[in-house]
Amino acid sequence: MAALSHLTILDLTHMLSGPYAGMLLADMGARTIKVEPLEGEGTRKLLADSADYSINGMGAYFLTLNRNKESVCLDLKKPEGLELFYELVKKADVVINNFSRGVPQRLGIDYDTLAAINPRIVTCSITGFGETGPDPDRPAFDIVAQGMGGGMSITGEEGGTPTRAGIPIGDLGGGLFATIGILSALNARGESGKGRHVDISMQDCQLSLLNYMATMHLMSGIVPQAAGNGHFVHVPYNTFSTQTRWIIVACLGDAFFANLAEMFGDERLHNPDFKTQPGRWANRHFINQVVQENFDRNSCEYWLEELRKFRIPAAPVNDFGHALSDPQALARQMVVEVPLDGGGSVRQPGNPVKLGDDDSTFRAPPALGRDTENVLGNLLGLSGEALSALRQSAIIR
Repeated sequence: MAALSHLTILDLTHMLSGPYAGMLLADMGARTIKVEPLEGEGTRKLLADSADYSINGMGAYFLTLNRNKESVCLDLKKPEGLELFYELVKKADVVINNFSRGVPQRLGIDYDTLAAINPRIVTCSITGFGETGPDPDRPAFDIVAQGMGGGMSITGEEGGTPTRAGIPIGDLGGGLFATIGILSALNARGESGKGRHVDISMQDCQLSLLNYMATMHLMSGIVPQAAGNGHFVHVPYNTFSTQTRWIIVACLGDAFFANLAEMFGDERLHNPDFKTQPGRWANRHFINQVVQENFDRNSCEYWLEELRKFRIPAAPVNDFGHALSDPQALARQMVVEVPLDGGGSVRQPGNPVKLGDDDSTFRAPPALGRDTENVLGNLLGLSGEALSALRQSAIIR
């Protein structure tokens, strides 16, 4: 049995941060019911017409973020639709949204309203800046969170333009912390019997990810700057080009550097000053230059074997093709086949949470309103006649 199969999630999310949280919970077995407006949530349209990145009218965003979910179409702006949603809340454990602050209250789906209907309900809102503080209403997207959160200021080459992370860590970080918060609230509910509200700020998440570097700044007042792929302590700790691909070397400590010098057999690296970290740091530019000259002599694949022999931490800089075909990644089911309604499948990243029972199954991302009648009929007991009347009144789809 999947770990979260006892849970029912109502997923009101759109775009990336919220749907990612819902996807993670669905991957781990939670029944995740995507509640959409009759026209569908906006992510359905992203890349939907792309020749390269869509299948059956679904773009890569929607295909990935909504696997394992059901789709129910309700017009929450009509009283009848809102009442149906409230009936679902009575059967649910969690309601997730990533609307702007204040929208849940205007729609009547905020925690206070839903807790009056189901005191055990856990709600979660993901916003750019949270629901408290002096200025929570600013609009935010991924790059805004990355910029405000500080991490962007130390990303990029020394003296260069601040650079966002290549993956949307602002959005994905919000989804990750939302998942942690929801599971924590559910655990607390097991003791108290009461639900609670989880307030996730994308900016908060980015600040948390600054971790020990934030502590260093708060202790010293020193503002760290971008340093490319180098390290502020260890040398060499960087990316280097080879005759084929880029390679990473991470010499964290004297022993690793000694092994690197021995591997290259380059007398320039046997300088006594380089035996300890202070000497290497003082001469970091020279050391990096010498290391680069040595890597220029052969291919990435050759050097990876040599580095393995000398037990030096190293890796290739994989492009997506190499990363997603890596034997270790494939053995750990980090590329999975997700079936599609009507036949066929799409390959996607797997779930990194391994719980030991290997019962992961993946279900097709839903067509718009695919599960409306099944959910409302089986979960709420609505008759065929009632469902037909709701459809004719444009309350459901």
